[in-house]
Amino acid sequence: MITNALNSATSLITQAQQKASSAAQTIASLPVQEQEVGGSKDVGPAEMFKPVLSLKEAELETSAGVKIIQAHEKMLGSILDIRA
Repeated sequence: MITNALNSATSLITQAQQKASSAAQTIASLPVQEQEVGGSKDVGPAEMFKPVLSLKEAELETSAGVKIIQAHEKMLGSILDIRA
């Protein structure tokens, strides 16, 4: 069970990193706004909403993964204290 929690946490963090990378790539590939130098098109808020939301989701998923790892370490420490 202890290994499963750690595996789940690292998997969650890895998936969050991939989600963040994909969202960042989407944002980077959006056209430059018209009023900016070299801009050719106005970017609407709808185009930015989903990738920005994905970045926030990735942040929260990473935070959850870290909390799982911290709980795992605390539990393991408690087990060692009990056996000592």
